[in-house]
Amino acid sequence: MSNQRQRALNIVQQRTTDRVFAPSDKISDFFADEVFTMEKMKATLAPDTFKKVESAIKKGKKIDVETANEVASAVKTWAISKGTTHYTHWFQPLTGATAEKHDSFFDAHKKVEVLKGSELIQQEPDASSFPNGGIRSTFEARGYTAWDPSSPIFIWGRTLCIPTIFVSYTGEALDYKAPLLKAVEAVDKAATKVCQLFDRNVNRVSASLGCEQEYFVVDRALYNARPDLVMAGRTVFGRHPARGQQLDDHYFGAIPSRVYNFMKDFEIECLKLGIPVSTRHNEVAPAQFEVAPIFEDINVATDHNSLMMDVMNRVAERHDLAILFHEKPFAGLNGSGKHNNWSLIASNGVNVFQPSSSARENLQFLTFLVNTVMAIHKNAGLLRASIASAGNDHRLGANEAPPAIMSVFLGSDLTAVLDELENNGNIKVDKGDNMYMKLGIDKIPQIILDNTDRNRTSPFAFTGNKFEFRAVGSNQNVAEPMTVLNLIMAKQLKEFYKVVSDRINKGEDKKIAIVNVLREYIKASKGVRFEGDGYSQEWADEAEQRGLPNVKDTPRALDAYITDDAKSTFEEFGVMSAIELEARNEIQLENYILKIQIEARLISEIAMAQVVPAAVQYQNKLMQNARGLAEFGLDNSHIKSILEKVNAQIVTIQNNVQAMNDVRGEINNLEHSRDKAIGYCDKIKGAYFDVIRDAVDRLEGILDDESWPLLKYREMLFLR
Repeated sequence: MSNQRQRALNIVQQRTTDRVFAPSDKISDFFADEVFTMEKMKATLAPDTFKKVESAIKKGKKIDVETANEVASAVKTWAISKGTTHYTHWFQPLTGATAEKHDSFFDAHKKVEVLKGSELIQQEPDASSFPNGGIRSTFEARGYTAWDPSSPIFIWGRTLCIPTIFVSYTGEALDYKAPLLKAVEAVDKAATKVCQLFDRNVNRVSASLGCEQEYFVVDRALYNARPDLVMAGRTVFGRHPARGQQLDDHYFGAIPSRVYNFMKDFEIECLKLGIPVSTRHNEVAPAQFEVAPIFEDINVATDHNSLMMDVMNRVAERHDLAILFHEKPFAGLNGSGKHNNWSLIASNGVNVFQPSSSARENLQFLTFLVNTVMAIHKNAGLLRASIASAGNDHRLGANEAPPAIMSVFLGSDLTAVLDELENNGNIKVDKGDNMYMKLGIDKIPQIILDNTDRNRTSPFAFTGNKFEFRAVGSNQNVAEPMTVLNLIMAKQLKEFYKVVSDRINKGEDKKIAIVNVLREYIKASKGVRFEGDGYSQEWADEAEQRGLPNVKDTPRALDAYITDDAKSTFEEFGVMSAIELEARNEIQLENYILKIQIEARLISEIAMAQVVPAAVQYQNKLMQNARGLAEFGLDNSHIKSILEKVNAQIVTIQNNVQAMNDVRGEINNLEHSRDKAIGYCDKIKGAYFDVIRDAVDRLEGILDDESWPLLKYREMLFLR
């Protein structure tokens, strides 16, 4: 056994579990303790100043310099009272991680702690050092971060963090947040007009989001002993253990003690940061878990998800654990997603996706439901592009994740409602009376039935009062898919309002006009609705017949971002310009290339520097044994058979690694990013990854345990 593997296993055996204690038995005593909340603003700002800030948060009004100075002074005083010495503009560049640069409050010239309004509002990171897709050159370094008042300021790690957007000197967005804010504003305007067809008093519609975050946990010593986990976030080799997830005994099982204490610790930190985490449990695969918060405003929820991932990583270090957010860290086991539960809430408090006993509200519900289906039907390619990544390619379409085919699940009841509306123009949604499941067990209370079943194979499913976008990858910034979803919804609602208004202006009754348009939409979008098993080959065949796109790899999926229609849509609502879309497409292609490059190098290095030498040493043992048997006149054919098997795999590895490296050199000479990305997808990943992996994994099943250099799946997944 290699020294590194042995040391890692010895360290794990000596781990102890430390209990974690919350600041109080009541979460309400410390929730948002590290956040400069509206309540704290109201208590520390002058009434007129507070009203201006409140107006900026709720209505999008601009904050003037005088107001910014007062907010800066108040937040500095509060932060220093909490023991902070520095502040930072916290932003989300297109690296996929969060970014921060810490500056001290202390002014050495004035010998006093200072935070100016101008420093609160704006800072200047280097825009050429972050991914920009050619928007900024090295000699054009200037970029700006700008305060987003709608996301609360918080303290993390004794640093005051100010949520900001990140833009170039020429104004293009270089982050995930800026386009999201614009898309949310677009859907607000479009949805408000549609809501006013039913209630004139509605003056705003807010997008709401709840993110279920899946992840794996492994001991940090085991993590550090696997260079592929450290460098790529996933295992490029690993033989399936005898016991994986086939017994279904991990899902919702008792949480292991070390993981439980880690969960409790990071949840405490999240709650202090105002992140409303509410659910934790074991997921299906061994060492896989999930955390979920309650719903929030979509901008805040997006920030909170990125912050939560940061918190989880930092807290895991305290517990000698490592968090794996990669969508597919272990082959043959369930991958990890980030289920985005999305809804729209009107200013009158009505969730537009909530069925009701009110006829008016039910017509509104059906209006938004049908328009959502229509938006997915028209923009399936764009929605697929929004969740495209090298990691998610490993997960989508595998036998535990939604396929790459974008479809909508509504359930049998709502399907029947839409069929009735399409065919007969009748509207009836049973919601007034509860439906109950009779169990025949007197001691068990009756179970209230929802108006729809759940379909975990669907990438986009209606789940009672919201849509669940299940295809989002676990390592992804949710702002990107949420930007696209809200944008295409804004476009669809705008079109719907225009068509209905034209009918009304021609003398048609408003309700009749709405129903007639919905009937047309139901018929037109029927092809994107699917109620069955999304994992099945039958569905893939049927989807092809329906004309639904099934783009299985990222380089080709990203084409949807730069079509003329996509550019027109993004520009129409001011979410992104054609230049910004082209730049992001270039960034994502480059990111894909780099990740596959890294994996290819890891495969080459680990196979040739660790696996093959171990196999050769094992061959030498076998040859010595074979000679010894021959000297005593004993049959050594079984040893020769093993030798042949080992040698065959060594030859396969060496030949394919060399061929892969040769092809890499050819692909690297390609000029265009798309061609290079497709080359890496088809001619490197597609042609060599599985072949080399299969040979390595076969050797793991042949070599004796002491000879194998890499930590095994059973060790990483079951040793805690």
